[in-house]
Amino acid sequence: MVEQEPTSTAGQRLGAPETLGISTLEPGHKPPAMPSGRHVPIRVRMLDESEEIFDISVSDSSGKVLFDLVCAHLNLIEGDYFGLDCKYIYFCIFLSLGPKHTVLRFVVKFFPPDHAQLMEELTRYLFALQIRQDLATGRLTCTDSSAALLVSHIIQSEIGDYEEAQCRQHLLNNNYIPDQMALMDKIMEFHQKHVGQTPAESDYQLLEVARRLEMYGIRLHPAKDREGTKLSLSVAHTGVLVFQGHTKINAFNWSKVRKLSFKRKRFLIKLRPDLNQSAYQDTLEFVMASRDCCKVFWKICVEYHAFFRLFEEPKPKPKPVLFSRGSSFRFSGRTQKQVIDYVKDTEYKKLPFNSAEPCVLCVYLCVQSFQNVLDKEECAPESLKSLLKSSFEPLHTYHSDFLKELEQRLALWEGRSNAHIKGDYQRIGDVMLKNTQGLKLLTAQLQKHSECVTELEKACRASRRLENVCRDFELQKVCYVPLNVFILRPLHRLLHYKQILERLCKHYPATHSDFRDCRAALADVSELEALLHSSMLKTDNYQRLLELQKDLIGVDNLATPTREFIRLGCLSKLSGKGLQQRMFFLFSDVLLYTSRGITSSNQFKVHGQLPLRGMTIRESEEEWGVPHCFTLVTQRQSVVVAAGSVSEMEKWMEDLKMAVDLAEDSNGPSAREWASEVESEDDLGGSRTSLERHGNSSAHHRGNTTVHVCWHRNTSVSMLDFSIATENQLSGNLLRKFKNSNGWQKLWVVFTNFSLFFYKTHQDEYPLASLPLLGYSVTVPAESENIHKDYVFKLHFKSHIYYFRSESEYSFERYAVCVVILTVINVIGIYQVQCIYVHSAGRYGQNLYHDMFLNFGRYDREIIRGTVNQTC
Repeated sequence: MVEQEPTSTAGQRLGAPETLGISTLEPGHKPPAMPSGRHVPIRVRMLDESEEIFDISVSDSSGKVLFDLVCAHLNLIEGDYFGLDCKYIYFCIFLSLGPKHTVLRFVVKFFPPDHAQLMEELTRYLFALQIRQDLATGRLTCTDSSAALLVSHIIQSEIGDYEEAQCRQHLLNNNYIPDQMALMDKIMEFHQKHVGQTPAESDYQLLEVARRLEMYGIRLHPAKDREGTKLSLSVAHTGVLVFQGHTKINAFNWSKVRKLSFKRKRFLIKLRPDLNQSAYQDTLEFVMASRDCCKVFWKICVEYHAFFRLFEEPKPKPKPVLFSRGSSFRFSGRTQKQVIDYVKDTEYKKLPFNSAEPCVLCVYLCVQSFQNVLDKEECAPESLKSLLKSSFEPLHTYHSDFLKELEQRLALWEGRSNAHIKGDYQRIGDVMLKNTQGLKLLTAQLQKHSECVTELEKACRASRRLENVCRDFELQKVCYVPLNVFILRPLHRLLHYKQILERLCKHYPATHSDFRDCRAALADVSELEALLHSSMLKTDNYQRLLELQKDLIGVDNLATPTREFIRLGCLSKLSGKGLQQRMFFLFSDVLLYTSRGITSSNQFKVHGQLPLRGMTIRESEEEWGVPHCFTLVTQRQSVVVAAGSVSEMEKWMEDLKMAVDLAEDSNGPSAREWASEVESEDDLGGSRTSLERHGNSSAHHRGNTTVHVCWHRNTSVSMLDFSIATENQLSGNLLRKFKNSNGWQKLWVVFTNFSLFFYKTHQDEYPLASLPLLGYSVTVPAESENIHKDYVFKLHFKSHIYYFRSESEYSFERYAVCVVILTVINVIGIYQVQCIYVHSAGRYGQNLYHDMFLNFGRYDREIIRGTVNQTC
């Protein structure tokens, strides 16, 4: 007998609301009303072994009412994969014989081939419970290694990360598989490898292993062939299967089956002609224990075929094709495709309003953590701590209330709570207007964020201890972007609210009740953004200079009030040794060129500076015979550099000419010389000692900054690119697939700072990993890649390939805009952009392309136009 510790129910485990949810009912319908007449209590055992009692009218004996009540009790949306099992006792007989002594079991009915098709975490959790039951009863047979791996995922879900004593004691108290003691060491060995997996991730991995087993989802029905050999029949999404013991010996795919029928206790499979086989058998016959057993299995086959193969619920036909003319039984319910489409439609309603808002609260989680560190270390002046507190606490309260109000409105909009109350809930303009007016009252707090960045930098310069505390905090996982970026995020949020309201105003006609409120809210946000625009630009530039200061060795006081950052990136500098990769930094008064240090900090050593006043720039490809080459001439020296492409060369030359013109018009002093001696490029081969002399070898510095990414990807970015990236930030659910993997992993993905950050859920405090996107191309998968899914885009850089799939058209649209904007920053080509829109974004394509096109500078637009002309 298998013993189990009490486990939490599905609702408790996932924090489901106590209100009733609608599952297999059509959208907008209410749970079934109870018919009048005598009611009897029906006991249903759930997959977590808990039992619930439901009152059912004797006059309604179909079972549909009971099943809908069970799904509503679980708040289960994808209830169509499940069913009620009472060993095939007719429900009407069950009601009349005595419900006090019989229990119906809530079980998985349809097992899909890929658990990624299960859209809800609750559904995957219930499937994981079914796998646990099948393992414990011996129904799901497998090798010892597979069994140990399955159990290791189960206990990771139950007790968390591996701790030897706890794991061993748990296995002694709980039996998950027969003969578990013999596999205990193997189970514990696997458990050690699952550190960090959440219960949801463990369920996902459990299903990933289980779905590959031959007996996954198999329910055996005893039978015999014509010779009397004992066999078992089963049915799966692919067709009818034949087993001998637990070994599959034959399979009849749905495409090969012409007709399924039964006659008394004989089950008949009529096959389509096979021209490749000389000995063709038209009809296969199996004998089962009784007519009832035969009919039950036939019905299961009919349901499996309809659920997995049909696009919509079949309608009664006068001439049935697959099943016998003598039965009126038809599959009733949604097909798998209809279930998936319904869940996608539900996700579509949620995403426009809740996909990005939680991330602004993460900013306050992060800043609060930093404040706690300052309080603990006692290294910051009280004025700084008071400034941070007075700036962020009111905004944190504001955004928390705003998010709560949005969630309440969405719950009413979608009927998740108080669905019986009728009201004008399917609108959002009034909520946006109320909260934008509230945001205007916090203008003073928003203005303080620029001051916070400045005062924090002053305090760090005055205190080496505070500087070290800030550096150490930025190395923590929760601070996945520079701390100053987090401090400025509430200011950037104005840009995002403005974009949301602009999209809403475009979406609604002028006669819609939401249009007036959205337009008024847009006016409020635009007024506030205009008020703060100038200081926002200056602070963003100052913050960028501060971050670049950390990446450079040999330059002090980079962040001066008059200096503006323009562009950074890789160019090849021509020297006596040929072309050598260098990192260039263009500012409003000077151009620096550097090489990457060979120290633990991986900083960039300044090797030369070129003042912009008096500089001339000319193309020199023919002069030097080097592709994409141009020469920079100053009063002291000439420098020959080469870009990686024509577009990169044009970007650098245009920005350099613009910067030179600005420097000539400026009345300020010339750039101060930071290095009195410039090392010869011929000596750089042995420059390790020189670099180590300038840098602190013990300094910690993150190697995933934008500067390092540009170095490795041989590309560049400008301040305009940073501004566009700031305006186009996004978060939401995406499914990720690697090039050589089979399954899709659902992740919470944040797009910011030219990177994708991956979380298991939106509630996680820090990302699992990140993917810098500079240099990546974005396309749609080719037919040869066998990605037969909707809303999929492909990211690839050299041999690195990732596929991302959205769950709705809206979500795909938003991610397509953000990712495509980034790739066009890298000038990948508008042909790929058009491919994505034409193949996936549908009717959104032209509007998205138009909006995206307006975001770029003149030279970017010319490149796009040229590429369009070529592809046309």
